[in-house]
Amino acid sequence: MNAPRIAYICADPGVPVFGKKGCSIHVQEVIRALRRRGAQVQLFAARRDGNPPGDLRDLVVHTLPGPANCDRAERERAGQRANAILAGLLQKARPFDFVYERYSLWSFAGMDHARASGVPGLLEVNAPLIEEQATHRGLVDHAGAEDIAARAFNHASALVAVSDEVATYLRARAGESCAVHVIPNGVNPERFPQNLAPTWRWPENALKVKNLCIGFVGTLKPWHGVPALVEAFARLRDAFPNARLLIVGDGPERDALKTRVSELGLEGVTHFTGAVAAEQIPGLLAAMDIAVAPYPRLERFYFSPLKVYEYMAAGLAVVASRIGQLSEVIHDGRNGLLCEPGDADDLATQLLRLCGDAALRVRMGDAARQTIAHSHTWDHVAKRILGIAESCRHISIHSAALASSPAPIAPVEESVRSSAARRSRNQRSADSLVRAKRLVAQEHADQAVRAPGKSRLLKPPARGVPV
Repeated sequence: MNAPRIAYICADPGVPVFGKKGCSIHVQEVIRALRRRGAQVQLFAARRDGNPPGDLRDLVVHTLPGPANCDRAERERAGQRANAILAGLLQKARPFDFVYERYSLWSFAGMDHARASGVPGLLEVNAPLIEEQATHRGLVDHAGAEDIAARAFNHASALVAVSDEVATYLRARAGESCAVHVIPNGVNPERFPQNLAPTWRWPENALKVKNLCIGFVGTLKPWHGVPALVEAFARLRDAFPNARLLIVGDGPERDALKTRVSELGLEGVTHFTGAVAAEQIPGLLAAMDIAVAPYPRLERFYFSPLKVYEYMAAGLAVVASRIGQLSEVIHDGRNGLLCEPGDADDLATQLLRLCGDAALRVRMGDAARQTIAHSHTWDHVAKRILGIAESCRHISIHSAALASSPAPIAPVEESVRSSAARRSRNQRSADSLVRAKRLVAQEHADQAVRAPGKSRLLKPPARGVPV
């Protein structure tokens, strides 16, 4: 259908949907791209952080309970209780043609609603949240988080992973019960027009002094590897005394980085902007000649870094660590350069290569821009999402037939650990659903061979079973 109605759910209190973080930009840009393709989107969000940008002012936003000011265990219970509220809001706002949710630790009502209503439910997964939460922030109800993940994954029509690493994680958890699709992050090229005037200038620019700006954009956290960039920058200064370092962003590593910059005698040639709004990024990138993504060596690199797509869309020469998805997006020596993760010496070597060859910087920047335009825009992302939703339509109808009544929103006292027993009782239904998904996948593959390129989102059945 021409104008599908979509429920976009972000129940994660750590994702401010109208904020400055990368996850915030992701939410906003996916919604924009879906709307550009004619979709009518309603947003269900736990955290706003301000008003919508001007072009999203008319977006219908349903507010979910935000982060509770209490201890960790109670916050987790509050997150589970929010499912009842989300279920009620979805029921009131229905019907939807499909539900698209950004997976969060305690949310399952969105996929429940989609399954019971007989419409596709797509669950986007950006990270192994349970392991991430337990490692970096602390997790009290680990078993409850596991059960909610199993319930959401099982009830989803399809899982959308932002990287191959996340897809591997999901296939290990979900098995054959749900199809896993990889859709990396994207970028809006219109935000990065050629010949955009820089919004930051070094003081000596006023004296017509030409310098060479190396830059980084992102949160200053350990896993972004900025210390290696500072060390590499110090190594190349003797060869290129006109080099400057622009670090855009803020975070817990800022003080330590500033201390190291001072120790190396780089204060006069290094600038920290602090946190900036998303609309300021294009002008700051326009001030750079080279952009860097200096990730350290990580055991599990599951990111799809927005910064790299933005660097490339801006036509910058990029140096990035040879890790995870980056080595697939950046073809070493063609649209950027790769270095060994966390290796300041290798990073310095690649930077020196670019600093000494302006023509190479231009060629790689142009190739990077073409790479983005060809396959890494948010419009590409939205097209994939709508295509997956269409392919899942028949699966969703079958799921609704299996779920003659939706699973209740369990009281917190009972927690969600009863889902294990529920999954056991429904194993035969699940097996039937797997067989149905395989048949539907084959059907659509056959249709694609018979009529390639003919694809539209079909109208779902009438309202279906209420949640």
